Amino acid sequence: MPQRFKGFINRLSLRQLQVFQAVYEHHSFSKAGDFLGMTQPAVSSQIRQLEHATGTSLFEYIGRKLYCTAAGERVADGIRNVFSELQLLQNDLAILEGVIAGELKLVAVNTAQYITPYLLRPFVSLHPHVHINLKVVNRASAIQSLSENTDDLVIMGLVPEDKPFISLPFLDNELVAIAPKQHPLNELSEPRLQDFFEHPLLMREAGSGSRLALETFCHEQKISIQPEMELGSNETLKHAVMAGLGVAVVPKLSILSELANGSLNTIPLPGFPLKRSWCLVYPNAKRPTPAMKAFIDFIQQNIKQFHYQFESQLYKQQ
Repeated sequence: MPQRFKGFINRLSLRQLQVFQAVYEHHSFSKAGDFLGMTQPAVSSQIRQLEHATGTSLFEYIGRKLYCTAAGERVADGIRNVFSELQLLQNDLAILEGVIAGELKLVAVNTAQYITPYLLRPFVSLHPHVHINLKVVNRASAIQSLSENTDDLVIMGLVPEDKPFISLPFLDNELVAIAPKQHPLNELSEPRLQDFFEHPLLMREAGSGSRLALETFCHEQKISIQPEMELGSNETLKHAVMAGLGVAVVPKLSILSELANGSLNTIPLPGFPLKRSWCLVYPNAKRPTPAMKAFIDFIQQNIKQFHYQFESQLYKQQ
């Protein structure tokens, strides 16, 4: 090891790198201190020591706003690499001991929020040393996460076919047509598609997986649809239907309690329910971490159990 590099290493500490990363990500000394449980003077002291070790300024104030210098940006890249390698080292050591550990970064589209916790509970029981980081986002953000490779796995429905993604379907996703209690549609013994779509139609935002599924179906049936109102989540959508604002098509698993108490009814339309699949998705060039591989294996090994578990919930509402 060159003497100059040895001296550089001797002046550094992992704590300094950790503090730098917190300041960099929070854009604030005080917020970084809150995050790390340190006082602001202690944070400032660690940054000064790191600047002394690197021989350059890493942050600067312009007005009252904190900015990272060009040297600081390079240090940030290096620190990300260091911590990434340390995480891999931790995982490899855990594997040698026969333990799966590390972080599993999951992304679930809004629709999948009703199933994901039930997938995680048995997985966490099997692998208690795996730390789960779950984000619930819209479909556009999920696709962005896959394209930028910022997370490990995405749980979604309609998977882009023009992207280099690996997709593992593991559970049916039934989309049903719904109306509120005492709606005229409930009086029809054999409602037609045109009977349903003549009422004000409430839909998810453009790009939503459930909306795309409905639009695809209507295109195949040569039915023109125009949303009366666009809503950003399935929860808001079903409450809007219950409030009498219109009718909608939603994942059946998202309205089980409303079906049970009678506040919503499914409308038996021709071609319904629309059947899609929830899938586990990741870039095909991605190198799986031990935690990621363990979750993929867990899903593959339990597909039949998931079908039985969730079909039982749906059957109770028939």
